[in-house]
Amino acid sequence: MLRIILFLVLIALSALGATWIADQTGTIVLSWDVWRIETTLPVFALGLGLLIVASLLVWSVVHGLWQAPTRMRRARRERRIARGRDAITRGLLAIGYGDAAAARNHAKAARRLVSNDPLALLLHAQAAQLDGDADRAQRAFRTMAERTDTRLLGLRGLFIEAQRAGDPAAAVAIAEEALKTSPSSIWASQAALGFRCARGDWTGALAILDKNVASGRIDKALYRRQRGVLLTARALELEKSDRDLSRQTVMEAVKFAPTLIPAVVLASKYLSEANQMRRAMRLIETAWLVQPHPDLADAYAHVMPGDSALQRLARVEKLSEKGPGHPESAMAIARAAIDASEFARAREVLEPLIAAPTQRVAMLMAEIEHNEHGDSGRARAWTLRAVRALHDPVWTADGYVSDHWRPVSPLTGRVDAFQWQTPLSALPSSRPPLVEAEVSDQIAEDAPRVEALPAATSTGDFKAQDSVIPPAGVEAASSGTIAMPDETASADDTPSEEVNKSGAIPDVIPIVRAPDDPGVDDDGPRNDGFVEDDTAAARQAGGLRGLLSRRGN
Repeated sequence: MLRIILFLVLIALSALGATWIADQTGTIVLSWDVWRIETTLPVFALGLGLLIVASLLVWSVVHGLWQAPTRMRRARRERRIARGRDAITRGLLAIGYGDAAAARNHAKAARRLVSNDPLALLLHAQAAQLDGDADRAQRAFRTMAERTDTRLLGLRGLFIEAQRAGDPAAAVAIAEEALKTSPSSIWASQAALGFRCARGDWTGALAILDKNVASGRIDKALYRRQRGVLLTARALELEKSDRDLSRQTVMEAVKFAPTLIPAVVLASKYLSEANQMRRAMRLIETAWLVQPHPDLADAYAHVMPGDSALQRLARVEKLSEKGPGHPESAMAIARAAIDASEFARAREVLEPLIAAPTQRVAMLMAEIEHNEHGDSGRARAWTLRAVRALHDPVWTADGYVSDHWRPVSPLTGRVDAFQWQTPLSALPSSRPPLVEAEVSDQIAEDAPRVEALPAATSTGDFKAQDSVIPPAGVEAASSGTIAMPDETASADDTPSEEVNKSGAIPDVIPIVRAPDDPGVDDDGPRNDGFVEDDTAAARQAGGLRGLLSRRGN
């Protein structure tokens, strides 16, 4: 509206001026040498206006011709940049959907058209990574690291390539250089922190963590948790060399991370030694409410040294009341009940878990059968069932399984990466549905036997060990069906005459007693000592599985 009013005002002023000039009388005379021009003021004003317009037109034409080469160069450069940006866009999209050839071609085009564009360098590096050409990727990232605007991105790429090449020293050196360039870089800070942890430099790791929280790179809650993890790692390292400092460190760790299981277990041990049983029990109960764990149950059971097995059982039942219905509660009670020779109680708490037992449940049942009735046949059947049972929760980080807690992931260096959970490859969906039903029928028989078990994918040795979890379906499948003989079977049992006559490999291979089987020895006395813990039971299951594997081959 304002522009319309201004336009109308200008028109009115122009009309007023033209009217004023038209009303003027008199003449204007211009004399130059022999030239003489005499005209009225309106005509002179009109001529002057036309001259000015003509001059402007001539100037525009001359200036346009003078600037034509520059404009042509600029237009050509803009078209080149546009084509280069289009190549970059198409190349990044090709990387997104995994077309290595298209990404490589677009990267070459972008580098030819816009070689100095940071995105062209990034496209070239990522195309090389997609091709698996580490040398070309490193050269591209090194070029980026030499530029001011892309230095941090280049260092990040070189760090990733060093990790892929398995060169931790170079990776950490690059991360520290990135920290000098940008102290707020989170990835560089985490890499340096992980390296300090890998070397056991807990003081240096704590210093980096303090810098992170001071600069606002991590929030207070994450800082408290990670500080508790690092203090726990240092306390565990000092446990055998400097117990006083270890005790002070772990007590500080519990303040920062009151639910961290290794910290709570070690702190309760020190408190128990100092006769502070109630405080130790409160620490364990707090952690148990968040995450029931067998180490917590064991620490709670032995929080008062010198107590009898029945007293430990009563204490574990009290702890289990804080997590009713949880499998760890049932297994903790069963473990304490077996130690106290209360086998009926152990069977009672394990009854809901028998339908789909885990390996620990199966080994506990094997121990019950052996200790209560001395029935080595049923114990062997439960041990075999443990081989094919579901995995129990383990310490897992980034697909890596460890038999003990660790402060950082050995694969990524991430702090507080290990979680107590069931490995993905051991979920129920990865197991044959018929195995459990058939093995359950064997246990009900007087002479335990495993008949016509279908070939199934092995879930790995029961013994907990450090290993990277293989993807589901990659483990070796058993090559035949397995049968357990009666206890009266001799070590010299051979396949039937029909099988021998046909010359074919028997479908059912008779199993000779495993070397570590607790049954009757043919040439020696009966071994009455059964496994005392789940780790030893796991070794027994692993030995039986190895025997079955050799027989199957």
